Amino acid sequence: MRLLALWLLLLAAPAAANDSLPSYVPRQAVSGTISIWGHGAYGKRLEFIEGLVSGWEEAFRAYHPGIRFKNRLHGTASAIGALYMGTGDLALLGREIWPPEIAAFEEVFGYPPTGIEVMTGSLDVRNKGYAIAIFVHKDNPIKGLTLAQLDAIYGVERRRGLAPVNSWGDLGLTGAWADRPINLYGLPIARGFAIYLQDRVFLGSQLWKPSLREFPDDPHSVSVETDGAGRMLATLAADPYGIGYAGLAYSDPGVKVVPLAEHAGEPFVMPTRESVADRNYPLTRIISLFINKPPDRPAQPKVAEFIRYLLSREGQDVVEREGGGYLPLPTAIAKREIEKLDTPVDK
Repeated sequence: MRLLALWLLLLAAPAAANDSLPSYVPRQAVSGTISIWGHGAYGKRLEFIEGLVSGWEEAFRAYHPGIRFKNRLHGTASAIGALYMGTGDLALLGREIWPPEIAAFEEVFGYPPTGIEVMTGSLDVRNKGYAIAIFVHKDNPIKGLTLAQLDAIYGVERRRGLAPVNSWGDLGLTGAWADRPINLYGLPIARGFAIYLQDRVFLGSQLWKPSLREFPDDPHSVSVETDGAGRMLATLAADPYGIGYAGLAYSDPGVKVVPLAEHAGEPFVMPTRESVADRNYPLTRIISLFINKPPDRPAQPKVAEFIRYLLSREGQDVVEREGGGYLPLPTAIAKREIEKLDTPVDK
């Protein structure tokens, strides 16, 4: 009765911001167990994504009462390993997949895991894939930066093609700023944020300028002010010539956010809920799940049905209601992702 009532409620509920997405219509009845491994805070009394996943599962079972779920949300690091060991049907990542994870899967199967984008990361909510922002001192007159300029500021190889950027004058600032060196601040380059920037900004290069000052987290930190990003922004607030990156969950009155553009000549975009939701902000994060799908075959039926639900109007409405900061997919991206279930993909 509870599942029937939920199903009727879902049919009657308005479609929130996702009314351009098609409604979920099952292709076939499925049953059995779906095992999900990955992002979560298992046993830590924290809410990362568990409530949202439970909301998806309960709603999906209104359509397929023969389905059961086994959740092992021990953390993103457990996800891909469970997939290639055969203990997980779905690997849910709270960050972008890392190259060694792809390589490990390929070593077992000879092809990469298939990634499906299921929602957009949050604007500024901790543990929910928040967007990365570029910060400078509050008195810095810089109007905006392109990804190529960021590549030339922080990176050694500069795969986006610009000459080295070492001073604020190299970015067009004049007067007293022109010959001032740019002091580089950041988080540890072996951690998730830096690896994301290597892929997104450096185009895969792993070489950072040696002048980068890294701010690791304090394992005993109990607040955003005392962990790595908080301490970095406090340091930046005292350095007019510094630059750093962190999530918008962190702030300091002595710094400001720099708007970004994907390419030169395009408008600079500030990170806002709207610009993150529509993917116009260049350093928006993406939340994906991965499946084991041979290139020449469709996804297994129970997995495919669940993913079709996640990418439907109803599935994205659950993100809107219960995501706690996670954002629904743009319609065009949801439609693109669903095609991966039936067609060959490269990644």
